[in-house]
Amino acid sequence: MRRIGPSFLILIMVAGSAIAQTSYPMLMTLQPIAIQVGTTSEMVVKSRYSMWGANKVMVSGHGVTGVVIHPDPPEPKDGEEVKEPSLTSLTIKFTATPDAQPGVRDFKMFTDRGVSTVGQIVITRDEVVWDDTKTDTMEGAKEFQVPATLTGTFEKNEDLDYFKFSAESGQKLVIHCRCMRLQDRIHDLQTHADPIITIKNHLGSTIAACDNYFAADPYLVVDIPQTGEYYLEVRDVRYKSNAYWNYAIEVIDRPFPTNAFPLAIAADQPAEFELIGDSLEPGTKASFDPFPLALNQGRQWLSLPAPDGSLYDPIPVYVSNEKVLVEEGDDNDDIEHAQQIEVPAVVNGRMDKEADIDYYRFEAKKGDTLSFEVIARRSQSMLDSFIYIENEGGARLYASDDYTFGRRPNWDSKYDNFVVPADGVYHVSIYDRHLRGGAEYVYALEISRSAPTFELTLDTDKTLTTPGTSGVLFVRAKRMNGFKGDIQLHAENLPTGVTATAGKILASGQDGCIIFSANSDSPFDAQHVRIYGSAQMEGAEGVMTELLIDAVPYQETYMPGGGRNHYPVDVYTVSIQKPSDIRNIKVSTTEVNLKPGDEIKIDVELVRAEGFDANVSLDVIYQHLNVIWGNSLPKGVKMDGNKSKILLTKGELKGHVTLVADDTLEQAERQQFCIMANVSLNFVMKSTYTSEPLFITTTPKEEEASE
Repeated sequence: MRRIGPSFLILIMVAGSAIAQTSYPMLMTLQPIAIQVGTTSEMVVKSRYSMWGANKVMVSGHGVTGVVIHPDPPEPKDGEEVKEPSLTSLTIKFTATPDAQPGVRDFKMFTDRGVSTVGQIVITRDEVVWDDTKTDTMEGAKEFQVPATLTGTFEKNEDLDYFKFSAESGQKLVIHCRCMRLQDRIHDLQTHADPIITIKNHLGSTIAACDNYFAADPYLVVDIPQTGEYYLEVRDVRYKSNAYWNYAIEVIDRPFPTNAFPLAIAADQPAEFELIGDSLEPGTKASFDPFPLALNQGRQWLSLPAPDGSLYDPIPVYVSNEKVLVEEGDDNDDIEHAQQIEVPAVVNGRMDKEADIDYYRFEAKKGDTLSFEVIARRSQSMLDSFIYIENEGGARLYASDDYTFGRRPNWDSKYDNFVVPADGVYHVSIYDRHLRGGAEYVYALEISRSAPTFELTLDTDKTLTTPGTSGVLFVRAKRMNGFKGDIQLHAENLPTGVTATAGKILASGQDGCIIFSANSDSPFDAQHVRIYGSAQMEGAEGVMTELLIDAVPYQETYMPGGGRNHYPVDVYTVSIQKPSDIRNIKVSTTEVNLKPGDEIKIDVELVRAEGFDANVSLDVIYQHLNVIWGNSLPKGVKMDGNKSKILLTKGELKGHVTLVADDTLEQAERQQFCIMANVSLNFVMKSTYTSEPLFITTTPKEEEASE
C-alpha cells in the first residue's frame, strides 16, 4: 500500500474542525513590489504561515530570477531541543535581466511545507523608489527624479504618501498606477485598495487628479504648467488601509501607449499599429514583424519599436489564425451602410464616437454554425461590448452581453453555435453598453465556424506531495458547440520521481482528476507542470482527429464572508515536500463495481504525525459551502453521509465512506476518483491529504436487464 500524504487546497467547511499544525506559505506582499530591468534587488516577502526552509523561487516568464537569502538558524539553549521558527518575513534577491519584459509576473516559493500561493512582482524600465519616509505630509515627501517607479503601501488608516519631484514647463508626464490589480491573485486579501493620485504644486494646489481608469487603478497624463517642484500624493480614496496593499506608480516622461489599433493581428504577417494614449501624438505609428517565427494564437503583450530605437511599453494584442480585416471608415452605423465581410474572419473596429454602433454584413448558408466573440475589455480596451445578430430585414435573432471565460465573468461578449436558419444575408452589430466612444474603445470581433471544443480549468495552481505519497488535482471542462465526448487528461514536465495517474472527464460529467505520486526516494523539489486534455473528434469524411486543449490554472481566493473564488494565474506547480500532519491514508479497496441499488463500504485508516490530533474530514468530492468544485464520480453515484463515518475527531484514525448507486446510474469503466482527508488551514482553505487512485466501474439498468 502506497503511503499517502498532503495534497493541495480544498474548500469545505467542517463543523468544529481544528487548525492544521503545518501549512504551505500564503504569500501576502513583496516590498518593494517592483524591480528595474538590468538590476538586482533585495526584496522582502511576507506571508501567512512559515516560509522556513524556503530554497527555491519560481518566477513566471523569462528574464527574472530569485534567490533566497537564508536567515541564520536558531541557536540551542541549555541543551534544549531547537524548535523550528515561524518565519513570515524573508528576503529574496531578485534579478531582472536587461531584456526582461516589463509588466507583472507571478512568483511562488518552494519550502519544507510545499509550494506557496502566488505572489506578484512588477518589472519596470525605471529606477524603483521605495517610500521609506512613512510621512503623511508634503514636508517629509520622498524625493525622486523622473522617470521612476514609486512603491509603497497604505499601512495605516488615513495614510497619505507623498513624493517630491522637479518638472519643467510644458513637460508631459505619464502616471500609471498598479495597485488594486496587484491584489487580484493574492489569496487572503478579501478587500482591495481603491487608490487615488493627486498632483500638487509647491503651494499644495491641485493641478491634476485621477481615481479610476484601469479598474480602480489611476492613469493620467499631466501637462506641467510651469517649472518648479511638484508633489505626488497617493492614498486610498476611502482612507482605508492594509499593510498588504502595495502600489507601483510609474512616473515617466516618454510616450506610453495604453492600447493600439488594430487590436487583432495575423500570426505570421507584419502589422502596422496606430498607438493609442493621451501621451502620444495623434497618428503615432509603430510596426511589428513576426519573422522568422510566427506568434502563438491568443492574447499577448508586445513591445513595439519607438523612433529613437527604444521600445514602447508593452501593449495587448490578439493573435488570430482567421483572416484579419479592418473597419472601413466610420459610416457603418446602420444596416443600410453595413460593411461587407466574409466569414470566417476577425474584424478590427472602434467606437469612434459616443453612441456609435458598427454593423457588419455577411452571407451564410442554412445549417452553417458560427461563433461570435469580442476581444476588447480583456485586452485593456475601454469597451463594454454588446452584440446583436440580425437577419437581412433587421429582425434580431440573438444578443449577447457579458460572458464567462473559464471561472470568471468578463465584459466581453460571446455567442457560440449560431445555427443559420436559411440561406441569405445576416448582420452582426456591436456597440458600447453605456453608449461611450473614443480612441480607446477598440475591439476585435472574431467570427469563426463553430466546431465542437472545450475549455479546461484547474481548481488550484498547486499540488503538494511528500516522498512515497500522492496528491490530487481536479480539472473541470466547459463544453462548447455541441462537444459531448470523453476528455482524457494528461500531465507533462513532472518533477523528478513523480508520476501522474491521469483520469478522464466523462461525457456525462464536468470534472476529472489527476493523482500525482512521488517515489519514496523523490528529492524535495517543485516544478511547473503542463496539464492538458485530449479528445477524439470525427472530422471531414469520417476521419478521426485529436483535439488538444491546455488547462488554465486558478488561484483560490478568500472572499468576504467566507466564500470561495478563483483568479487565473500563469502556471501550475507540483511539489514534493517534507512529511506533514497526515502520513498515510489506507483504503480497504481500490476497485469498486456498482449497479443501480448497490452500495459499497470503503474502510479508511489514517496514519497521523506524532502529536497531530486535529479533526479530519473525509470526502470523495471537492466542496465548500454546498458548492461542488470537483466531482469525478460517474453520474448516479454519491456518498451516503448517513452510512459513512467522515468526521474523525481528537486523533481518531478510522472511518469509512459508503458509496451508493441510484437508477440514474450511467456506464463508466474504471473511472478514477480518490478519498480525501481534509484539515482546516483557515476558514476557507484546507490542506487535503489524498488516497491512492481508486477506480469505479458502473453498469446501468439497461445493460443489467440485457444480461
